[in-house]
Amino acid sequence: MDVKTVSPPQSTPDLSEDLNLQDPVLEGDFDDDGKGLRYDPEMVANRYRGRFWHVAGRLFDSVYPFLRFFLSLWWDRQTGSVAKNQRRRAVKMREILTKLGPAYIKIGQALSTRPDLVPPLYLEELSQLQDQLPPFPNEVAFRFIEEELGAPPDKIYAELSENPVAAASLGQVYKGKLKTGELVAVKVQRPDLLERVALDIYLLRSLAIWIQARVKRLRSDLVAILDEFAARIFEEMDYSHEAENAERFAHLYGHLRDIYVPKIYEDYTRRRVLTMEWISGTKLTNLEAIAQQGIDARYLIEVGVQCSLRQLLEHGFFHADPHPGNLLAMEDGKLAYLDFGMMSEVKSYQRYGLIEAVVHLVNRDFEGLAHDYVKLEFLSEDTDLTPIIPALASVFNDALGASVAELNFKSITDQLSELMYEYPFKVPAYYALIIRSLVTLEGIAINVDPEFKVLSKAYPYVAKRLLTDPSPQLRNSLRELLFKDDRFRWNRLENLLKNAKGSEDYDLANALNQALDFLFSERGEFIRDRLVNEIVKNVDLLSQDAVQNTNAALSEWLGLSNGKNGKGLAAPNRLNPQPMSEQDRQNLEHIKRIWAILQDTPGFDPMKLVRLVPGLVAKPETQQMGQEIVSSLAQRAIARLIRNFVLTREPIPASSGPVVPPERRLPPSNRRS
Repeated sequence: MDVKTVSPPQSTPDLSEDLNLQDPVLEGDFDDDGKGLRYDPEMVANRYRGRFWHVAGRLFDSVYPFLRFFLSLWWDRQTGSVAKNQRRRAVKMREILTKLGPAYIKIGQALSTRPDLVPPLYLEELSQLQDQLPPFPNEVAFRFIEEELGAPPDKIYAELSENPVAAASLGQVYKGKLKTGELVAVKVQRPDLLERVALDIYLLRSLAIWIQARVKRLRSDLVAILDEFAARIFEEMDYSHEAENAERFAHLYGHLRDIYVPKIYEDYTRRRVLTMEWISGTKLTNLEAIAQQGIDARYLIEVGVQCSLRQLLEHGFFHADPHPGNLLAMEDGKLAYLDFGMMSEVKSYQRYGLIEAVVHLVNRDFEGLAHDYVKLEFLSEDTDLTPIIPALASVFNDALGASVAELNFKSITDQLSELMYEYPFKVPAYYALIIRSLVTLEGIAINVDPEFKVLSKAYPYVAKRLLTDPSPQLRNSLRELLFKDDRFRWNRLENLLKNAKGSEDYDLANALNQALDFLFSERGEFIRDRLVNEIVKNVDLLSQDAVQNTNAALSEWLGLSNGKNGKGLAAPNRLNPQPMSEQDRQNLEHIKRIWAILQDTPGFDPMKLVRLVPGLVAKPETQQMGQEIVSSLAQRAIARLIRNFVLTREPIPASSGPVVPPERRLPPSNRRS
């Protein structure tokens, strides 16, 4: 839409009585510390507990439309007209959610990203809830701008679009231009928003309390989950808080490749008005338009997945509402994030717990996974895990199949739901928003590519974190992954290195330095002991392999083949090593492939390895390891020498005499001198 100057009316009519533009009492209740809106369930309950008719009227307004809607669906099934009436029913569903307001619109937005759950016609209608809601009058928006920024719009902005270019659940957006020339998006909050949201939260919370008290098999804390969601909604209604979120998001993730975060203009932002950089882009669900611009939508989804992983597992500050209206493909091929009102955080122990759970899932360590659920607060600390461990094994062994990468988040949550009623699992409040964020992102990905597997794109990042994160939790997870029954699993290290190589910010030199720091620390003593054993075993195997190859070459050069010399006598085989086991041979192959992976990894520089040698040699731990390795190799060599030349009963045949078969040889006591 073109931008043009709009002058608001000289005399703005007083619409506060008709539209309830503001409720000072309500705002004061939730902003008494002067730091913005905050959710307090007790304050909400106190406000509406004595307003029976007001609450009852809203309850009727919320329940009645759904009763009529589901009755019409039932009638369609009875009359065989489901397909015929489906579009009409989808439109009706969108209209019901729109009329009921922000809380219900949020539910519709979440459903609009799930093509695997919602029929196409419903999906098409619900997608309009993202930015195609009915706008409210310009006069109201202009009044809010003047009240919040202290001057009429024409005194603040050089230009402003005549009508809003988008209308969302909490506000509507105008396209404008600052006096300094920058194009901006001006978001103005809907009137009567706080009152409607607070009342709906009160009703939903009352319903959650009622259900929780009567449905004994429901172990999840519905009230806590709703309170977490309500707290985010209240924060989202404070545009000043959203501005702070946007700036923090830009600081943490704006440097990632092909991620763009719009600039916030703080001087033109208050609680009900937000001014930010204008972004020209296309919604990720508009695949045809994206393709016409020569942009790979699948790549942008991968960019979004990588960004989400860093949000959830690295910094913990994540976008809790990544629906298609908030993710735009820019003309230069970047992915732009919008709308930072609904954000949430994952605590440090929760982030590490999630990574450990992925490791245990990959490792099929279901005992470890059960303990992860305790740490992540899905199970209480006093829960008896004995029956849960085999149940997890049964469920996930079926789900995992051949590859963890084939799983999606929905299949994981579906599998878990089977256990929820049987065992005392509960969904912690913080996890509900994580699931909402991941499932929404996965829904967008499925819409772009039905075969897109989020976990296959996520595992390189997890592998990188395991190899580079110095935290004790992940060092322990790495040890669990690489060692089993005191045996080093070279195949797991190969897989980790192969996957980590696919992570864009994987720094091999940094990973090596951190690995060495950990190896020579007190916590790395376990690894050093096992590493000595592995080095000794594999050097010994390589030496035997080399001896065997040398013997074969000498035998061929001397004309000895198939164990016979030219005279039909047995060829000497005293130096032939013991045959290598299949497991040992596989380990050697893994080691060779690991070296090839390292050489192929960006940032690999052999000279950097050479420069590390003097410092490593000087470490007392290295010298001790070296002594142990030399000593063990010497012991093995001596043992092999004794076995081959002393303990054998078969003498070396003379070069000129006949070979005496073993059965005709006399024991030493019967030999004549």
